Amino acid sequence: MNLPLLETTEYQPVATRPGPAGRRVYIETYGCQMNVADSELVASILADAGFQITERAEQADIILLNTCAVREHAEERVIGRVSQLNGLRSHRPNLTLGILGCMAQHLSKTLPDRAPFVDLVMGPDSYRRLPQLLAQSSDDALLDVRLDRSENYSGVHPQRTTGTNAWVTIIRGCDKFCTFCIVPFVRGRERSVPAGEIVRQVQYIAAEGFKEITLLGQTVNSYRADNVDFADLLRQVSQVEGIERVRFTSPYPVDFTDRVIDAMAEVGPVCPSLHLPVQSGSDEQLARMRRGYTVDQYRQLVHKLRTALPDLALTTDIITGFCGETDADFRQTCDLMEEIRYDSAFMFKYSEREGTYAHKKLPDDVPEAVKGERLQHIIALQEDISRQINQQQVGRTVEVLVEGPSKRPAPDGQPRYYGRTPQGKTTIFPQLAASNELVSVRIARTTSHTLFGDRIDEAA
Repeated sequence: MNLPLLETTEYQPVATRPGPAGRRVYIETYGCQMNVADSELVASILADAGFQITERAEQADIILLNTCAVREHAEERVIGRVSQLNGLRSHRPNLTLGILGCMAQHLSKTLPDRAPFVDLVMGPDSYRRLPQLLAQSSDDALLDVRLDRSENYSGVHPQRTTGTNAWVTIIRGCDKFCTFCIVPFVRGRERSVPAGEIVRQVQYIAAEGFKEITLLGQTVNSYRADNVDFADLLRQVSQVEGIERVRFTSPYPVDFTDRVIDAMAEVGPVCPSLHLPVQSGSDEQLARMRRGYTVDQYRQLVHKLRTALPDLALTTDIITGFCGETDADFRQTCDLMEEIRYDSAFMFKYSEREGTYAHKKLPDDVPEAVKGERLQHIIALQEDISRQINQQQVGRTVEVLVEGPSKRPAPDGQPRYYGRTPQGKTTIFPQLAASNELVSVRIARTTSHTLFGDRIDEAA
């Protein structure tokens, strides 16, 4: 089960503390929201041990890349980046380079050969031991990729960025073993964080000023701890004073219960926004992927969700060119996209991952050119659907949680501001607004990805 991928994120600390002998650490993050949350854990663990977190690689004594193994492209990108960072040793000869996370776990046997200048390789269950390993010296790369079925990092308070949304990991690992997916092999089996620990974290988050949380897990709705299931947890965290929006990602369709749907419909802070991966619109492909549901079962779940939450924004993941995908299989995926009409989608062509069932047992028999053509077709299809759905927002007033100034100013050069609606839609407007403020915006125009409008007086 994959989470949607984010662009490279540089960790921006709220504050820094002096480290042992002034050792400064720079953390660079690749991949999904789980990796962003893990980088916040790492920053906290190192800061508590006395290291100083820095925002610039060229100032660091230690550079850590927290990595993704979902697709081969991500791995090649990290190898290229760490090779580039190795050049800093020309003026910082004692620089320590480390690779953390899923890629470290997946490629632990080959990384020393592919990147011999890397000093440290650590999997996602080893971060508590990071200060200890950084204190060691060795002529060879230090390696710790042990999977730990009990490690959920309870008691560690992540050093979060300032902003509007805080990531809260509630379940680690995955037990689903979809045939295309490497996650269970690099993140281990499912284990849930105790509910009391999660509520404590959310209370701390609210005290820091965050108004929105996102509950994280590879199969987030599979959560269960201390007789508390995911529906119970949604209700508990929504009661924390100061938290106005609750999101979660990514749920697994098979584990989506009526109790969770009821909680989404009944609990005000839970946003009407859902990422529900489908992967394919073909029953034969779903069976080959071992997803555990049929297209009709998925369709029925969507119907239940939209009946309970009429204003739900629905997004998904889709893979083209998986093993054995025929033209008919692909047409069924396109047909399902047109039927469901997702607000947006993360779309990828299949990339074989060493160690998965598909890599071992299923031939990667769809030509790359065909994979690419099919991917471009569904991207164009989804762009059109997204454009039509967003166009329906013109003239409506939406609530926006402001995230800050937009990176792109208005055509006249004036600054603009942006935030997200409860449905997760990025909204841009020209009127001044403070970060973390809830404002009303009347939508004037839209694109496939963005709403544009003007801030209005609440009483207007």
